[in-house]
Amino acid sequence: MSIGLHNSEIKNPVLRWVDQRLPIFTMLEKEYGSFPTPKNFNYFWNFGALAMVTLAIMIATGIFLAMNYTAHTSMAFDSVERIMRDVNYGWLLRYIHMNGASMFFIVVYIHIYRGLYYGSYKTPRELLWILGVVIFLLMMATAFMGYVLPWGQMSFWGATVITNLFSAFPLVGEYIVTWLWGGFSVDNPTLNRFFSLHYLLPFVIAGVVFLHIAALHITGSNNPLGIEPKGPQDTIPFHPYYTIKDSFGMVVFFIFFAFLVFFVPNYLGHPDNYIPANPLVTPAHIVPEWYFLPFYAVLRAVPDKLGGVLLMFGSIAVLFVLPWLDGSPVRSMRFRPLARPFFFVWCVAFLVLGYVGGMPAEEPYVTISRVATAYYFMYFLVILPLLARLERPLPLPESISRPVLRGGGPLPAGAAAKPMEKA
Repeated sequence: MSIGLHNSEIKNPVLRWVDQRLPIFTMLEKEYGSFPTPKNFNYFWNFGALAMVTLAIMIATGIFLAMNYTAHTSMAFDSVERIMRDVNYGWLLRYIHMNGASMFFIVVYIHIYRGLYYGSYKTPRELLWILGVVIFLLMMATAFMGYVLPWGQMSFWGATVITNLFSAFPLVGEYIVTWLWGGFSVDNPTLNRFFSLHYLLPFVIAGVVFLHIAALHITGSNNPLGIEPKGPQDTIPFHPYYTIKDSFGMVVFFIFFAFLVFFVPNYLGHPDNYIPANPLVTPAHIVPEWYFLPFYAVLRAVPDKLGGVLLMFGSIAVLFVLPWLDGSPVRSMRFRPLARPFFFVWCVAFLVLGYVGGMPAEEPYVTISRVATAYYFMYFLVILPLLARLERPLPLPESISRPVLRGGGPLPAGAAAKPMEKA
C-alpha cells in the first residue's frame, strides 16, 4: 500500500480506490454496519431514523417549492396557488411538504416520549439529550416561519400575534419586535426574512442532527431496560438487524404519510389560510398549527403577558436541565413503579394542553389549561426530584441478554438481580 493511503477492506476495486483516499465507506461500515447495538430495541427506537428521513424529504421538497415561490406580500398567496394549479406535480410537492411538517412533529414527539420514558437523558447521554432539544427548538422556529409563507389569513395573524409576544419584555421588547418585522408591522420585509430563514434553518437542523448522531455513537444507545451492555453477548451489529427493522417501520410510516397526502391533505391545516391575508379583517379565532398548541395553551394559562411568555419559554427550557432534575439511578420507567403513573399523567396533561390550546380563551378551557400547566411544571421541578429520593426501584436484570433470552418476561423468583448503579 502506498504511503498515506487508508488500508481499505472494500472488495470492489472502484469503491476501494475511493475508500483508500477518503475512507467514507469504512466509516459507514463502522458506524452503520458492524456498530454494536443493544439487542433488545423495540419499535420506539425506529423514530430516530424516521425523523432523519422526514427531514430529508422536507429539505428536498422545500428546495423545489422555493424555485416557484415569490416572497412578496402582493404575490406570495398567488404564487402558492400557481404551484398548486400550474406547476407540474406542484400540488404533490406542496402537500408532501405541508403534511411532512406534521409528520415530522409526530415522529419527534414520539421520539421525545421514548427518551423520557426510558431515561435516555441520563448520564452519560446528557449532551445527546440537549442536542435533541436544540433540534426541537430549531424545528419549531422553522415551522413557524414556514406557516407564514403562504400569506393567508392565519399566516398573517399568527405571525402578528406570535411576534408581538416579544413586546412583553421590558425595555427591549419593542425593539425586538421592530427588528423581527423589519418595520412597524408584519409586512413585506417580515415575509422576506422569514422566507430566508425558513430556507436556511433546515440545513442548520441537519448540522445539529449530525452532532446528535455523533454524540449517540460515542455514548452508545440506551435500551428499554436502561442498563449498559456488558459485552458482545448483549449486542448485535446494526446491519442487518436494525436496518431491516427500521425499513419495516418506514414502510408503515409511508403508508400513513401517503394516506394524509392523497386522501386528507388539508385535515391538519386551517381553512382560514386559504383566504388571502388581510390586515383589516381579524379571524374570529387565531390559532397556530396543531403541534404548537400545547405551548400556546401554556402561554394563555397566565393572565399576565410577560408571565405567559416566560412560562411558555420555560416549558422548553426545563427540558434542557432535565438530566439534573431527575436524580434517580435507574433509567427505565419499567423499573420505577412510582414514577411510571406520574409520567403517564404528565402525558395526559400534555395532550390536554394541546386540546385546550385550540379552544377559545374562555371557561372552562382557561382553568383546565392552568391545571395542566401546573402539573406539567410540577412533574419536572417537584415530582421527579422527590421520587429520586423516595422511590425504591425494582431490581434490575444482571444483563440485557437475560430477559431477552427469557422472552422479555419478569425475573424468576430468587433470580440474581444487579444492584442499582448510577445510570
